[in-house]
Amino acid sequence: MADRKPRSSRFLPPDPRVEEPYRVTPQLALRIGIVGTVALAVFAVLFLRLWALQVLSGSQYLNAAQNNQLRTVRLEAQRGEILDRTGRTLVSNVPGTAVRLWPADLQPEGRYRELQRLAKLLNVPLGRLVADVERRKSDPLTPVTVKTAVPEDKVAYLREHQDEFPGVAIETTYLRDYEFGSRAAHVLGHVGEITKEQLKTRLKAGYRGGDKIGQEGVEAAYDRYLRGRPGVAQLTVDALGKPKSSLVASQMPRAGNALRLTIDAPLQRAAEQALREWIEKARSESPVDCIGCWSANGGAIVALDPRNGAIRALASNPTYKPSVYVGRVDPRALAKAGLTKRTAPAKNIPSLNRAVAGEYPSGSTFKPVTALAAMQEGLIEPYDLLPCTPDYEVDEQTFANWTPNFNEGMTLPTALETSCDTYFYRVGKLFYDLPEERGQPLQEWASTFGFGRPTGLDIGGEESGLLPTIEWRRRTYTKKTDPCCWQVDRLWKSGDSVQLAIGQKDLQVTPLQMARFFAVVANGGKLVTPHVGMRVERIGARGTRPVVLRQLEFPRPRPTSVDPKAIQVVRDGLYAATHGPNGTSTAVFGNFPIPIAGKTGTAEKSLVLPGWSQATIVDQAWWCGYGPSDNPELVVCAVIENGGHGGSVAAPAALRVFEEYFGVKGYFELPSETD
Repeated sequence: MADRKPRSSRFLPPDPRVEEPYRVTPQLALRIGIVGTVALAVFAVLFLRLWALQVLSGSQYLNAAQNNQLRTVRLEAQRGEILDRTGRTLVSNVPGTAVRLWPADLQPEGRYRELQRLAKLLNVPLGRLVADVERRKSDPLTPVTVKTAVPEDKVAYLREHQDEFPGVAIETTYLRDYEFGSRAAHVLGHVGEITKEQLKTRLKAGYRGGDKIGQEGVEAAYDRYLRGRPGVAQLTVDALGKPKSSLVASQMPRAGNALRLTIDAPLQRAAEQALREWIEKARSESPVDCIGCWSANGGAIVALDPRNGAIRALASNPTYKPSVYVGRVDPRALAKAGLTKRTAPAKNIPSLNRAVAGEYPSGSTFKPVTALAAMQEGLIEPYDLLPCTPDYEVDEQTFANWTPNFNEGMTLPTALETSCDTYFYRVGKLFYDLPEERGQPLQEWASTFGFGRPTGLDIGGEESGLLPTIEWRRRTYTKKTDPCCWQVDRLWKSGDSVQLAIGQKDLQVTPLQMARFFAVVANGGKLVTPHVGMRVERIGARGTRPVVLRQLEFPRPRPTSVDPKAIQVVRDGLYAATHGPNGTSTAVFGNFPIPIAGKTGTAEKSLVLPGWSQATIVDQAWWCGYGPSDNPELVVCAVIENGGHGGSVAAPAALRVFEEYFGVKGYFELPSETD
């Protein structure tokens, strides 16, 4: 037994609890069987899923893969026409060719080179094109409009070299055509590509990136009727985005509806021509003593129906041609037209619609407001005499009349005829002397007549003007805003009431607000809502009448509760102002075949004139009135900036509008002296 090998210590001793350590037990076999079954089940599921994808659903996924080669394209809808009240076309469409670029199809290599070549070919700024493409990073499936109205030779070149311009598409588009150039530009507005901010609020309404929408004026206010419904089409493209088929429309575009306005095209033309004529006359023929008239450079005319507020003409000068916004907008063209922040001041802001957003002191055209308020409050009797003197002193301040030629007692109608300032200064002092519990009835009546807030014009763009009150002065002049003098400036003083009575100092009104007030006088005391929309139509086939789809509705004229007798007194005074021996516009309207009633205004405004270093007082010329005086059909309100006296400049401009409306000519000589 000596040669017996010793047991190795590298092995563990047998476990006395296990009888057969090297045999597979039933428990171990069960565990192995379970694991094997699970593994087979997993492989079976994977096999069956693969078989289902390849065999059962193969055709379905093949179609889906093929659909990845389809591009959905929105088909532009033709916008509806805009017509004047008699059916004359103001805005229509002309077909054009647009070059658009799909940023998703640009190749990473050669991307910049392609943009360079495209910009050079179409004569568009490269920087602007690159910036537009960069802005589409978050929306690469919306095309960039590179240029519209592309000449045929450029279109032919792009088609012949399509392989060199991946992502470039040539499409038919519709361009707005403004039939009369700049006529009614501020009313009509213009169309442009929808902005990101606009898109955020209009997605639910069906708008998409790249859509054209109205941006201002009628185009914006009635876009929902004019824009139509875009169509949908598909085409097949390859991996590089190159079209492999023609467009197949799944939904055809539907043209927008026509919109008929209350605007009368010939009357609009007459108003715009009158502005140009009398602005130029103010510049070249103003009296020697008319400070600043040589700088007359803007104005507005409003003509509306006092019975319902329908606007017949809304003219603003200077103006612009809306065609500058047609297609892809050229910033250089905008700058040349004075439609950029940098160039607008030099051209006196052509984009400003002075008829609704120009704010001016009203001057004597406000006196009828003061007259009605004073009669309503029982402060004056219309036929009692109040002194009309060369000047009026109150609280150590002296206020002069516009003319020293009167020094007599006057009734209210005569004071309106002669536009006596000192008569109305005294009325203003009567308002100031009212006990505190009476409030500020002059301002309250002015507010009732629509001053100090927008008129509700359907195309928007209005300013509220300023109707000064005690509360306004307290809010405006504070220790922070007026450190040196706030404790005095915040007080409402007698001079504030005296000057407000003749439409001066802090009062600011728009021409549309003044026209609306004179409509109150003309129609017997009802406040109208000015509007330019009339109805939505579908243009009929040649020789057939249009189909009216919707008659646009606006608030009915609202009673102001002013006494009809007080209205009649004011109407008598306004007629005397155009026909009386001392009427401030008798020289202009006295011989006109149609009886016109109205009021001049010469409103002082502090301005820094071109070439001057300090501000000076410059006259803003006003005239507002209506005709025929016994049965008014038309209210006209005209203002000419820095134009001098209302009777010498604004009244003749308004006469031109009445001449066109009534179809008769007026003959006049300018007055030697007038308010």
